[in-house]
Amino acid sequence: MKFRPLILPALSLLALIALWQGVALLVDSHTLPAPYTVAVVLWQAIVSGQLPYHLGVTLLRLVVSFTVAMLMGSAIGIVLGRSEKLNAFFDNWLVIFLNVPALVTIILCYVWLGLVESAAILAVVINKLPNVIVTVREGTRALDQDLLEMARCYGFSKGKTLRHVIWPQLHPFVMAATRSGLALIWKIILVVELLGRSNGMGYQLHLFFQLFDVASILAYTVAFVVVMQVFEVAVLKPLDRSAQRWRR
Repeated sequence: MKFRPLILPALSLLALIALWQGVALLVDSHTLPAPYTVAVVLWQAIVSGQLPYHLGVTLLRLVVSFTVAMLMGSAIGIVLGRSEKLNAFFDNWLVIFLNVPALVTIILCYVWLGLVESAAILAVVINKLPNVIVTVREGTRALDQDLLEMARCYGFSKGKTLRHVIWPQLHPFVMAATRSGLALIWKIILVVELLGRSNGMGYQLHLFFQLFDVASILAYTVAFVVVMQVFEVAVLKPLDRSAQRWRR
């Protein structure tokens, strides 16, 4: 029974690859290369150094923009969640920014700031920030007031209250913002790189699109998905288990 969590995902992945192989054989077209063909292209891209370079550039942009968006969004979300007046004042702002298309924000940042790295990072942060604010705000509004009152009665300092009372309750909301943020932010980065950068995964995918090189498109996609899955398993899940060890 204890091996089931490892066996089932492996079987699921094998089933997906088998389905991919079956459809590729059925279609028999260069528009859907078989998994083996994509694996060969992926290995060649790794050996040549092109994939590690462009992947590293994209990951650097992801780390910077994600960190800025999470820190700013969490701070603003907590403030709005604790203040009804501020929340009422800025709620319309959040709704507006949540509904502005990411493409519009990217174009405006490039028009206003030029085709520079700061414009690319700013465009990604602006697109991610409202989601983090809303998620953390709702978590802050859902805090158990009885526990906060108990902390005040026992004379907890602000730091101790944040660490032992507020953070354990906010943690699920922060993790939700983190996971959804990673899924959203790298897609936005690809568009940013496609429109205005001369390196990165998005730039390479744009070149492959022009060449109609589907195998390279899938190879780069697989590489990025693998990296994000490794980050999920190696970083996010251990952090999640550690922060939730207090739950019964």
